[in-house]
Order: sequence, then structure tokens, then C-alpha cells
Amino acid sequence: MLNPLTGSGALFLWGPRQTGKTTFLRDRYPQAKFYDLLDTDLQAGLSVRPAQIREEVLAEQPEIVVIDEVQKVPALLEEVHWLLENTATRFILCGSSARKLRRKSRDLLGGRAIDFHLLPLTSEEIGDVDLEKLLNHGALPSHYLVEDPRLLLRAYVNNYIKEEIIDESVTRNIPAFSRFLQVVGFCHAQQLNYANVARETGVSASTVRNYFQILDDTLLGFTLDPWKKRKKRRLADTAKFYLFDIGVANQLHPEASTVSEGSDRFGYAFEHFLLNEVRAALDYGRLEYPLSFWRTSSGFEVDLIVGDMEIAIEFKAARELRGTDFRGMRALLEEHTPRRSIVVSRGERRRKTQDGIEIVPWRDFCAQLWSGKLL
Repeated sequence: MLNPLTGSGALFLWGPRQTGKTTFLRDRYPQAKFYDLLDTDLQAGLSVRPAQIREEVLAEQPEIVVIDEVQKVPALLEEVHWLLENTATRFILCGSSARKLRRKSRDLLGGRAIDFHLLPLTSEEIGDVDLEKLLNHGALPSHYLVEDPRLLLRAYVNNYIKEEIIDESVTRNIPAFSRFLQVVGFCHAQQLNYANVARETGVSASTVRNYFQILDDTLLGFTLDPWKKRKKRRLADTAKFYLFDIGVANQLHPEASTVSEGSDRFGYAFEHFLLNEVRAALDYGRLEYPLSFWRTSSGFEVDLIVGDMEIAIEFKAARELRGTDFRGMRALLEEHTPRRSIVVSRGERRRKTQDGIEIVPWRDFCAQLWSGKLL
């Protein structure tokens, strides 16, 4: 879904591990010279002597160089910057976090590199989505494609996530951070309450805020801010937090079991899936619409606002909608006039209410999104 390396001498490709960054780059740029910094010998050699990469590029003059997991050796950015200034070689720098690079390097190539992100698989990439499978397995390729991903998900959480945090050297209290991750699984897709999370984790609220920022910086989660342009009703002012992948969120939940139709967790997973679809379509299409949610202090809510109230979207996992399913959208329409107001459900037919609310099956919604007819 990403654009090729055109119009720029360098790009950063960011994404959590196992989203398929390396596979994508090897398929898209098979002739590129690759440096895989998960190779511990190569990583150790370049850490001791970063100038080695400059000498090799000057000798071989490759058209494109890919440095995978570049955050492992931040000093390489200085060499890449020099090579961009003095050679015709272009660079793709791939990694799972910019946090360590920002901390240990003076700049990220002086603004010469374009940022791209790779998210978990989308409906456009999967094709015929098995919804129940996706809401249980998540959308990381290695998890979605297997029959039973539970052991892989457990390993991902227990090994990779904690390894990533330790490697980033962003917290010394690993036991506290492990307790925090367990609590995050419970409050995923809900409004943040730092005091409650701090109480459950056994650390201060300020430490909890820092922990959430770590998840954001390492691309393992993201916040969805509340809509703040108040008209009549008093609005919520607390953000929601989402882990980056449905399967990882399921694994971190205290009741890590099958997400069953009709449960609250099924509804949260359905919302998470479609929110990730919108995020990916915006990112891959280089569209800069801010995303937020609308919620009043009395509890009326609309799951997603795209842009400056251009589109209002509710995600309902039910097959049949009832009148109460439209309360949030109708409350919003009393104060705002979005270009489109949409309720996405698991129903099979498109409809439109007398007050202009579109009822769209989730497959149709995804098709509109990826064909460019929605945004």
C-alpha cells in the first residue's frame, strides 16, 4: 500500500515487529543492498564502527540501501546523512520505534526523509476477510494466517513487547511495566483513567502517563482524542487508548479467551478493526484528516469523527439495529451537520433513515474506504 521511493532521497518505514516491513521491502526493492540489524554480528560490527557503511556504499554505489531495525544502531544516521549529501544512493530506514533514534541522534536526517507507517493487515490486503477469525487472531500476518495463534500471541507479548521496552531502555522497573501491560488489556478501547491504572499497577499516575507514552512511541498503541469543539452539551475531555493490534489486545486482556459474538469484547474488537481500517487508509493514502470521538458528559457517544466533523461514524457489531443504537448519532446531529453520518454494522443491506443516517454493512464500508469513495 505504500508509495515507492520517489521524489525523496530517503524514507523511514515505521511499524511494530511482524507487521511485514521486511517482507514488503524485499518484495518492492529486490535489488537493494540490505543491512539487517537483527543480525547480531552485523549489529555489533556497525555499532563499533559505523563508518563501515559509508565505505561500502562508496565502493559499491548501490542505487538503494535498506537498513532494517535502524534503531539498533542510532549512530548510523550520521553516516546516512553524509551519504545523502554526497552520493546518489537513496536510503530506506526501517524500524519499530523512533524514540531511541531521537534520544541518541542529533536529528532524523535533517528533515530529508519522508515518514511511512506499516500497520497490521487491512481488509484490502486480506481480501475475503474471515471476521470472526480476525477479531480473535488479530491482523499481524503471522497470527491471522495460522489456525491457532494463542502460543504465538503469548510469545509476542511475553518476549517481543518486553524485549522492545528493555532494549529501548525506557524504564528500569520491568515488573511494574509488566503489571501495567496486564491492566492495559482491561482498559483497552476505553477512556483513560490514569489514577485507576496507577492504583492497579502500584506506581504513580505520572509514571502511568509515561508508560502510555512509551507504548505510543514504540508504536504498540495509540490514543484517540475526544472532540473538543463544544456547542451545547458538555463534552468528555479524556482520550481513549487502543493497542495497535486486536490479537495483542485480546492476549493482554485478563480473560484471554475466545472473543464471542454478543459479548462486550466482540463489540470492542469490531470497533478496533474498523478504526484500524480508517487509520491505515488515511496513512497509506497520505490523507491528513485528524481522528477523534464525540462523547458528552451524559454518555451520548459517536465512535469516530473524521476531520473537522466531515464524517461521523458509529460501529455496531449487531446484525440487527434497534432504535437505541442511533441515540448517539442523533444527539450529535442536533448540534452538528457532518457531510455523512454512518452507522456500520454486521447487517447485509444498505439503508438510510429519514433523518439521513446511512446504515452500511461493514464489507461495503471497507470497500468504499479503500476505493476512495468514503474520504
